[in-house]
Amino acid sequence: MTDSPTVQAPLDPQEAPILDRVLSLRDKLSLLKQDKSTYIKSHDVLKLYNEVIEQVDMLNTIRGKHGKPLEQNRLDNVLDDCFQLISLFFLTIGRNNEAPAVYSMTSTIRRLLDHLKEAAFFSAKDLESASHTLDKMQDTVKRGKETYSQALLTLLENRIETCRSILAELQASLADLSPVLTPVHERLVSILRSISAANTRSKFPTADVEGFRDQLKEIQGTMVDGKFLSEDSTTPTGQTIVAGLLDRCFLWSDIVLTRKGKIDQRFKTTYDNLAEIRNQLERLSLTQAWSLRETDLYNYQRQLDRVDESRVDGNFEDPTGYKADLHAQRTLLYLLRRSYAYIYGLLISSEPVSEALLPVFNQLQTLRRCLVEVKRSGGVSSARELYPYSMKLNSIDNMRVDGKFLVGNDIPEGQGSVNALLAECYDISYELRAQAEENDS
Repeated sequence: MTDSPTVQAPLDPQEAPILDRVLSLRDKLSLLKQDKSTYIKSHDVLKLYNEVIEQVDMLNTIRGKHGKPLEQNRLDNVLDDCFQLISLFFLTIGRNNEAPAVYSMTSTIRRLLDHLKEAAFFSAKDLESASHTLDKMQDTVKRGKETYSQALLTLLENRIETCRSILAELQASLADLSPVLTPVHERLVSILRSISAANTRSKFPTADVEGFRDQLKEIQGTMVDGKFLSEDSTTPTGQTIVAGLLDRCFLWSDIVLTRKGKIDQRFKTTYDNLAEIRNQLERLSLTQAWSLRETDLYNYQRQLDRVDESRVDGNFEDPTGYKADLHAQRTLLYLLRRSYAYIYGLLISSEPVSEALLPVFNQLQTLRRCLVEVKRSGGVSSARELYPYSMKLNSIDNMRVDGKFLVGNDIPEGQGSVNALLAECYDISYELRAQAEENDS
């Protein structure tokens, strides 16, 4: 188990017993995470959550007496590990819409916003997604006011507010961008990211990068006297933003074509590490429904955090203190940002269903997609064609006991989501059958 790397202050002797107990709790959470022999049960997670909160309350009491409510030391880092794990456990057991589940997302979205600010290029769509996610997180925290610890809720509110502050700063930087230039700006952001992605492929795709450069020349060719014009030949606002981004794209494409994907050897180990994490997360994003246990993301988060926090004033440095050149710096930052983006995507697409019910839920989702596709393609010519779907639906329905899906004697979280999906599949099937019978008659 690895702490978050930053430790800022020595430990108060009165906090030492709390640190010991929190370390023990983190070990328990880690062991629970590693146990793949059975699914995670809600009561196990809630028990550990309550024990962690008990230690937080004790810590707040001690720091309140000493007038150090904002102290940051190793204990806070270990508590961060605990809350990060608990948050992912809440997603794993299907309690996505409860306050503790928000914690992990606040960490990831903060990293992403910091990286967008550092890279200094992003689209309005990036910011809209972040804003929408923060709104949902805020609603989740508000709903938890009667259920969860005030200390946790205050912590989450502060973390969300920090993210909103960075987001507002990023939004302000695009405030002058005219809607007329927004499509051009978004296309340039996409091209710049595509060049960065090509730069990290195992075999450098020269033709692809040259193709992106041709697209840049095409965009440049639409300018008149160095300006982008609207259809009525007026000059929309945001020229500096778009023209500056176009120049950056040309510069980056030149550097990438010159280096052809070869990173400075001094940073090859870091590059290989980040590339492997990015590739693993990419594979997970393709097979998420069938292979992801949300707690598996913890190790990726912590590996990325260690790399991110090892930078000095934002610079990647080798063991001798040598700073990375622009190519290495931007390449490593891209891999770091892309990896966090995959984690963000995996978190927001996590279903509010316990992993114990996921096999059934995934089967129903597949069945629903098939039925929707049949409906979209014109339906069936006879009710007989629906037999395979009906048999599968009935077999899943027969798994229920008194309307609930049981695993042993347990009733896992997510019953509402699975039952709603089952009902939707039945509705589509009935609709198709009625249509086929009407055609026959």
